[in-house]
Amino acid sequence: MLRRGGAALIALMLAGCGSSRPIQYYDVQVPAPPDVTRNTYPVRLLVARLNAPMILRDNRIVYRTGANEVGTYEYHRWAEPPALMVEVNLLHLLRESGKYQSVAELGSSARGDFVVRGRLRDFEEVDTQTIAGRVSMEIELYEQKTGQTVWSHFYSHDEPARGGDIAAVVEALDRSLRSSLAEVTAGLEQYFAKNPPR
Repeated sequence: MLRRGGAALIALMLAGCGSSRPIQYYDVQVPAPPDVTRNTYPVRLLVARLNAPMILRDNRIVYRTGANEVGTYEYHRWAEPPALMVEVNLLHLLRESGKYQSVAELGSSARGDFVVRGRLRDFEEVDTQTIAGRVSMEIELYEQKTGQTVWSHFYSHDEPARGGDIAAVVEALDRSLRSSLAEVTAGLEQYFAKNPPR
């Protein structure tokens, strides 16, 4: 009797182990750099780690169902945490644009004249009357020599999803992220065009 019960318990445990859902991972497309021109500005940029709420330092995809209620999908995750994805893509765009003498990560051995830093506030699915991907962030340019913030930009946009599934939400977030990074890189270029470094 004890042997049958033990065998049944083991069989039940093994059946439970095989029934878990696979985790699906998602990534954003690396944006194409703008028109490349070499060394337009004699400026050394450093890109700092983006600040973000703890929930955006995890790789689970976040959803918002009300003004104050957020949750995460257990089986749908980003390949990297959103704060890191945004930072890496911004670094890539600035470096590949060819508009600066150098672009490196803050904390590396590289020296810089300006630090690009900021905070990722939202990177989430928003469920209201429609489904959208929300990206909001603040980015600023800090001048090392003067110790002042010389430029800042706030971006917030809800990009409608073209469907009701998680893949459609990921695509909406991808589009919104591309738009935000294009605004940031264009804003930095405009700042240096109006305030040429000496």
